[in-house]
Amino acid sequence: MTALVMGASGFLGSHVTRQLARRGDDVRVLLRRTSDTRGIDGLDVERCYGDLFDDDGLRAAMTDVDVLYYCVVDARAWLRDPGALFSTNVEGLRRVLDMALATGIEKFVFTSTVGTLAAGTDRPVTEEHEADWTGGGPYIESRRAAEALVLEYARTRGLPAVAMCVSTTYGPGDWQPTPHGGALAMVAAGRFPFYFGYSLEVVGIEDAARAMLLAAKKGRIGERYIISDRFMSSQELHAVAAEAGGVRAPRIGIPLPVLYAGARINDLAARVVNRDLPFATAGLRIVENMGRLDHSKAVRELGWQPEPVRDSIQRAVRFFADRGR
Repeated sequence: MTALVMGASGFLGSHVTRQLARRGDDVRVLLRRTSDTRGIDGLDVERCYGDLFDDDGLRAAMTDVDVLYYCVVDARAWLRDPGALFSTNVEGLRRVLDMALATGIEKFVFTSTVGTLAAGTDRPVTEEHEADWTGGGPYIESRRAAEALVLEYARTRGLPAVAMCVSTTYGPGDWQPTPHGGALAMVAAGRFPFYFGYSLEVVGIEDAARAMLLAAKKGRIGERYIISDRFMSSQELHAVAAEAGGVRAPRIGIPLPVLYAGARINDLAARVVNRDLPFATAGLRIVENMGRLDHSKAVRELGWQPEPVRDSIQRAVRFFADRGR
């Protein structure tokens, strides 16, 4: 079995690569020359170099590959110009999908997001509930377009693809780190005494990676799967991180209206200084519309059983602590 991981230098992609290498698969990764490879250094994998718009590099990396794990995403939800997001998340993906058809990939496992699902209400959201909310900005728009593109290729062009709707991930190996991982590290170090007035769906990064491998074997073509463990308040999440770090749990809650006020000031400042600033209103719209998710389809069809995400949060704290020493 030959597997190719695209986005292997990222948080999820590096864990997919590690699990594949650990079980003995022949693994290739497609990287840019400038990629931060700390998450996969030391692994016995074949490194190919190129990018989404390099047809020769794509063809070389994808030839004679059985399974392609697509973990590429531009997740900068705060960008004001949608061009970069749509270029990577949609147009670059389209070129990979065309090459996957040309090279005969046997399974295409696509990393999507729970942002493509319906807003939370009084019932748990499933894969059958289509997105019914707006205001998530270019990031969510590009991710919805990307998932729709993958499923269209599966439906009309015979691409053997599945889409994995992955929630917010926590765990070790968050080298860059992700924005939510960086916040967790600050809480665990006692440098962030706040929690936020919202809840979100979360999952351990190792469990998310394991779901990707299961989908390659058992995922039904043209289907999407929710990959999330549970709905957790920011207060509980930060309390778990603080306990693991041996510091006092944050006691100051910031209500959602106050967060929105700050985000609107951020958006105004971004226009004034003509640069992207990360605390954007669009990001709050994403978490505001998050509700409880039902991941039973992944359990039933893939045989996926996530571990308690608390364990993953604790491992993330240990990782950040070890990094800081």
